[in-house]
Amino acid sequence: MTTISQAAGRSLRPSTSSGFFRALASAIHALFDRLERRSAVKTLSELDDHALRDIGITRSQIEDAVYGQFKAEMTRYL
Repeated sequence: MTTISQAAGRSLRPSTSSGFFRALASAIHALFDRLERRSAVKTLSELDDHALRDIGITRSQIEDAVYGQFKAEMTRYL
């Protein structure tokens, strides 16, 4: 009986703070994802053309490869 009386006093609505924290966590995750991708673009840009050719991309395809817009074309060679 104690459980029922304790639950009756609480609201069953989700609190607005949980939505805020979920949005904050999503924004932080997006920020770290963006920073990681920028770092990958910088690292690949520092490679010479021969090294890029070894991994199957050209200099003009670096950003597409990092941001995932290159997958369909790459799978053609696998």
